[in-house]
Amino acid sequence: MADDATQNNAISPDLLEILRCPEAVHYTDKGDDPGRLELVQGCWLVCEDSGYKYPVRDGIPVMLVDVGRKYQNISVDDLPVPPPDED
Repeated sequence: MADDATQNNAISPDLLEILRCPEAVHYTDKGDDPGRLELVQGCWLVCEDSGYKYPVRDGIPVMLVDVGRKYQNISVDDLPVPPPDED
């Protein structure tokens, strides 16, 4: 099932390069480019700076601060794959 989630939620490398965590992008103590995101498990965007985790549904990142905060204290290994449909 994780393989299906990965294929259905693919994000282009170009999009991943420009996306930033909407919370962490304002941090002034995290270097010159805060809020960078990493794609994990093929369907989650994780920000190391804030700890926020954003689901990717049908290839569309859900970049809402409230959603990212909801998953902040969940370890990457415990994130549901595929992400739930509602938040």
